[in-house]
Amino acid sequence: MLMLTDKARDTLIRLMTGSDEPLTGLKLAVDSGGCSGLQYAMALIGKPFEDDIVVDCDGTRIYVDPQSAGILNGTTIDYVESIGASGFIFDNPNAAHKCACGKSFAA
Repeated sequence: MLMLTDKARDTLIRLMTGSDEPLTGLKLAVDSGGCSGLQYAMALIGKPFEDDIVVDCDGTRIYVDPQSAGILNGTTIDYVESIGASGFIFDNPNAAHKCACGKSFAA
């Protein structure tokens, strides 16, 4: 369903282990908003919601919002670092159009 690159997985593990709170995974959803109508919502959380779909990516848990599962299916999450910016990026085969800002998409 979802894939994490090694860099994304390592970054998530570093963020979770560096937190004062006990964190167990990444909550991932698609919300309405942004330039193109949809945007990714991410948060590190301690436990999944009851109806979340739990995806294990080489030992790193992703808790997928069930309403977002279809649009996230097949997505690869990467983490990039550059002089200008750093952050998670998404390669989503279900995105029909991506905004130039890189934060929003249409499906």
